[in-house]
Amino acid sequence: MNKNKMWGGRFGASPSEIMQEINASIDTDRRFAAQDIDGSRAHARMLGETGIISREDAAKILDGLNTIASELDDGSFPYRVEFEDIHLNVEARLTELIGAAAGRLHTGRSRNDQVATDFRLWVRDAIDRVLTGLAALQTALVDQAENHAETIMPGFTHLQTAQPVTFGHHCLAYVEMFERDMGRFSDARRRLNESPLGAAALAGTSFPIDRDMTAKTLGFDAPMRNSLDAVSDRDFALETANAATICAAHLSRLAEEIVVWCSAQFAFVQLPDDLTTGSSIMPQKRNPDAAELIRAKTGRVNGAAIALLTMMKGLPLAYSKDMQEDKQPVFDAVDSLELSLTAMTAMITALTVHKDNMAVAAAQGFSTATDLADWLVRVLKMPFRDAHHTTGTLVALAEKKGIALDALTLQDMQSVEKRITEDVYSVLSVENSVKSRVSAGGTAPERVREMVSFWQNRLK
Repeated sequence: MNKNKMWGGRFGASPSEIMQEINASIDTDRRFAAQDIDGSRAHARMLGETGIISREDAAKILDGLNTIASELDDGSFPYRVEFEDIHLNVEARLTELIGAAAGRLHTGRSRNDQVATDFRLWVRDAIDRVLTGLAALQTALVDQAENHAETIMPGFTHLQTAQPVTFGHHCLAYVEMFERDMGRFSDARRRLNESPLGAAALAGTSFPIDRDMTAKTLGFDAPMRNSLDAVSDRDFALETANAATICAAHLSRLAEEIVVWCSAQFAFVQLPDDLTTGSSIMPQKRNPDAAELIRAKTGRVNGAAIALLTMMKGLPLAYSKDMQEDKQPVFDAVDSLELSLTAMTAMITALTVHKDNMAVAAAQGFSTATDLADWLVRVLKMPFRDAHHTTGTLVALAEKKGIALDALTLQDMQSVEKRITEDVYSVLSVENSVKSRVSAGGTAPERVREMVSFWQNRLK
């Protein structure tokens, strides 16, 4: 006879070794053992309250589940591969603890709605952890922005010097990105917060269950409205994985900048020894490996989202065993993202900024050329396109002479545009350039301080 008492009544033989190996998911889904216990507690209480099972049996089941929860906490729970998933493992252990009453727990419930409930609970908890991690990273960035509201650095386009900005302004750009990430995760959490429990295998159940009760007990807003959708939907996992890909891309961009800034060629920032590694052959090296690994983990997060989407794209309603493979990509994506957030927060917090190197770099590459063009428009009333052309000519002249734009003499400038006056030099320093960018969202120190205050209040 089939050894699996949980589902083997229909079968005359036990699963083959290869069938058992490919069918088992306990090594993966044991990660939401706590959620499985929570779901079973809610279901057992409801069964007892509605009289579907006796209050005595419900009490025994709850006592047994509490014992199992303790075993899970202290690591003594006896996982067994012959019970292919966490649900059957818990039920088997419950039977050992309380006997026949354990068989009543699954009344009005299927593994299909059970796993869907467990998975939603796990993803909801994961989103809450990610939101906490994002807030911590934002706080670290805001702290750096406050400290460096006046620290001048080159702003880049195409990785070419464009215009001077402040390092504080640069940090706040990432705060904005991560705020949008928080919005995406929060939206995903709101949409997933409906309960599949009670949908049973796919069609609901004939028992007079109270789905509102179990939904409320588990912190869901309401039961899902369609039993087919309840057991087969994985939108919540897809949406969370996709939110993770965008967040990971933002982390990767910041990681790339840290790698570049730490190089000897830039020398804008330095990471402490405990957040870098050395070389086995080159004793001078201090490698920003944490940043590089964050960059790499973006590929894992992206891959997880694609794997899940590919797995789901051709499945008919309702449940198919393919969906057993839905959890591992999500677990991996969340693990990678949480670790990346923690590592990035540590790096941003510990970052030493080399202000002098940034300032020197900001003055290179004719970074105040736009300020000169704006002066020509504002003071000489030139059309901007004419001012752009005149400024380009002056840049070419300075480049030919091998000097900075503000090192051109007034005679040099008047050889290109005779109306230029001594006042032009007031806009050609990087300090004055930065101070002048006072438009909303601009890089002027006063605007940066305003945004620091805004984010400090928002992040409280």
